[in-house]
Amino acid sequence: MNAPILEFVDVEAAYGPFRALFGISLRIEPGQALAMLGPNGAGKTTVARVASGLVAASSGQVFVNGIDMSDRPTHEFAQAGVAHAPEGRSVFATFTVQENLELSFHRVLGRSGVAAGLDRAYELFPLLGQRARQLAGTLSGGEQRMLSLARVLVEQPKLLIADELSLGLAPIIVDEVYATLAGIRASGTALLIVEQHVHHALHLCDDVALLAHGEISWTGPSEGAADLVVNHLFDSEGTT
Repeated sequence: MNAPILEFVDVEAAYGPFRALFGISLRIEPGQALAMLGPNGAGKTTVARVASGLVAASSGQVFVNGIDMSDRPTHEFAQAGVAHAPEGRSVFATFTVQENLELSFHRVLGRSGVAAGLDRAYELFPLLGQRARQLAGTLSGGEQRMLSLARVLVEQPKLLIADELSLGLAPIIVDEVYATLAGIRASGTALLIVEQHVHHALHLCDDVALLAHGEISWTGPSEGAADLVVNHLFDSEGTT
């Protein structure tokens, strides 16, 4: 049987003396989409950072494709097929769209792979091709999110970690971002969606994990879970 694309086994993580995660265990199978939901400060972004190697687990194990990656550097997670699109817009504002892409592709694909990378990015996101010479800082919020995604998707990762991609966007732009994520999933990429837009995440994902105070309080199928999730978020925020 195929190993999970991502597995946490009793993972804990900390920022100095501050403990952020407590005994997190989860699995994401190839092609699966998991929504990680919870209130602000629950530890969702820390889960995303541990899953991509940006933050090392202080205890427990992190597996990618069945290989223990717990002590591996970030670039080895990327080489294993894990891509991370972090919260915020994550673009170089004073570079053009094409310069942002070229910088990323040169680092990942080498000089010889840049042209093919650009072709792939503009195929995935035709609007970016129309904005190729425009400064990234002048793009709309939704367009900057697309640019962030394009920078990590050209190699068709096995797992995309999308951390609060809808943060601060107008509802119509959130719809566009989630349509893009649905297309990415349809191509075979597994998803870990870290989100506060409950209904968008539940519609896209097969399963949901609820996080509160650094611990998973519930996991299950997303279908029919909307009321439970909303009540969980309300209760968690009310106790902080």
